[in-house]
Amino acid sequence: MSADESPADESPEVLRYAAFAAAPDGGNPAGVVLDAAALDDADMLRIAAEVGYPETAFVLGGEVRDGVRRYPIRYWSPGAEVPFCGHATVATAVVLAERDGAGEMVLDTSVGEVVLTATVTESGTAVAFTSVAPEVRDIDAGALGRLLDLLGLALDDLDPAFPPREAFAGNWHPVVVLADAELFHQFRFAPAPLSALMAERGWTGTVTVLHPSAPGEYRARNLFPVGRITEDPATGSAAASTGAYLRAIGRALPDETIRIRQGEHVGRPSLLTVTIPATGGIVVSGGATRIR
Repeated sequence: MSADESPADESPEVLRYAAFAAAPDGGNPAGVVLDAAALDDADMLRIAAEVGYPETAFVLGGEVRDGVRRYPIRYWSPGAEVPFCGHATVATAVVLAERDGAGEMVLDTSVGEVVLTATVTESGTAVAFTSVAPEVRDIDAGALGRLLDLLGLALDDLDPAFPPREAFAGNWHPVVVLADAELFHQFRFAPAPLSALMAERGWTGTVTVLHPSAPGEYRARNLFPVGRITEDPATGSAAASTGAYLRAIGRALPDETIRIRQGEHVGRPSLLTVTIPATGGIVVSGGATRIR
């Protein structure tokens, strides 16, 4: 440190983890900053932009209340604050378990309490988080038409067994399900107009495009141009919203567990496990690995 620098001038350490990896080079990378209480909004946005990952999580402190560890947390993409981020939640839980021990913990997010359990296994730390209370609603027909146009799709391309909806489990996501596997793999979009539509509609998460590939398994493409990336490799909030969506349209049995495969289109294969209880929050499970 030079004579004219002070500790306050130093950037905090950013830990880098890949969550929901289905292969050694898969998963969704997240930054995690511990002890971030002294950072303001400009600091967090700058650090998230410098890290360049879809999201970076900032832990603003911690306390034990009624015997349970609680941590206030905020999430930032390189361009803006995000209300909730599932893969950064999993990464943060792994970091906190490594530092403070496994077990139950609560993250206090801007959308509410997210309860997590971290368990140490032979293959690493496994995390299961329960989303905030989800909501599912009809999607405006005009907005749906504009969305499909931007993706080069038509209403006839949608699977009639899966009506389009908007789903929330921390962020709002439009959810559309394509019947044809080839179309699911091949559709393209222009990021800027899609980002503008998402901002207009308050879709703070991703545009979630699904294809049912096998019983209890779905392929997902989660479009995230607002995060300065084309597609998200693994999206925990979208996985929770997908579980809520399937429950709302009657396509999930009580306590059914499904698997979502994502990230193939961006070269980072990911696997998310989702348990759908009859009521309440959706449970999303996975792990995270340190990026060296």
